[in-house]
Amino acid sequence: MTSLNQQQQAALSNQASANKPLGTLELARDILQLEASEVQLLAQRLDQPFLDAVHCILACQGRVVVSGMGKSGHIGGKIASTFASTGTPAFFMHPAEASHGDLGMITAGDVVIALSNSGESDEVLAIVPPLKRLGAKIIAITGNDASTLAKEADIHLSAHVAREACPLGLAPTSSTTVALALGDALALCVLDLREFTAEDFARSHPGGSLGRRLLVRVADIMRKDSHVPKVLAHTPLSDGLLEMSRKGLGLTAVVDAQDKPVGIFTDGDLRRCFERQVNVATSTMQDVMHRHPTTIQAKELAIVAVEIMEQNKINALLVVDEAGTLIGALNMHDLLLAKVV
Repeated sequence: MTSLNQQQQAALSNQASANKPLGTLELARDILQLEASEVQLLAQRLDQPFLDAVHCILACQGRVVVSGMGKSGHIGGKIASTFASTGTPAFFMHPAEASHGDLGMITAGDVVIALSNSGESDEVLAIVPPLKRLGAKIIAITGNDASTLAKEADIHLSAHVAREACPLGLAPTSSTTVALALGDALALCVLDLREFTAEDFARSHPGGSLGRRLLVRVADIMRKDSHVPKVLAHTPLSDGLLEMSRKGLGLTAVVDAQDKPVGIFTDGDLRRCFERQVNVATSTMQDVMHRHPTTIQAKELAIVAVEIMEQNKINALLVVDEAGTLIGALNMHDLLLAKVV
């Protein structure tokens, strides 16, 4: 009998395990749909206070200071980061630390965004009176329109949700999602009104791939001066090969007496010479060079060089000034080292 009970228990356990993934996926979908619906409801009820908050931030002569406790604090940190990376000087201030000296970071020209789902967080409410005395503007984001924080703030933005996505109705989930989305909307509307560009964004992210793509120019990475391989058109092919070998770029520019490119000779051209059984001893660079080389100016973005190479199916470019004089060269390896591609 005992053995049978153990078998039955094992069978029930296996059945429960088999059904669990399906139940977990259903729960996950419900959570995502619930949070998405709360954000949609938020979008529908945006009104004048949101516009007031945007213009308050635009008029700010200081910085945007974001504060909140617990999960609201984590959301606040991300909101501050979004503002800072999109053209609005901002930082996060922990409300408990603020009461112990960090309020000294706030000036009368600052705008403080205070987050509290209940609107009754003691640590946040404790800094409201000194902020008011200082003259800083307060924008509150709460889930309770009747809360103390909502009433004390200069502008209140409602982040109310009908219910949390947490199955227990306890963990901040829908409420934090809505607060985060509201912060994003604020930051990006301010970005839009500031006419903040992709180039401006890149300046705040010089270490990222976008920054490199929008900030690095050909002049920053090209080989120049004595590192640029170049020979005259009547130079013997053997000397041209030595120039290529010394400079290690996989090519040499062929120039006229005014240093203007009239051709280019690459490793690929060398292979084709061997295929045609070209006499290295008697040939000159003008006999084997590729005429009308593709060029780029030093002021162009490096990413433009990548696009030109891809379109023309080449691995290197000669760099010229506005007069068409050779001033540099680069290849795909240089672009890879610069992490442009």
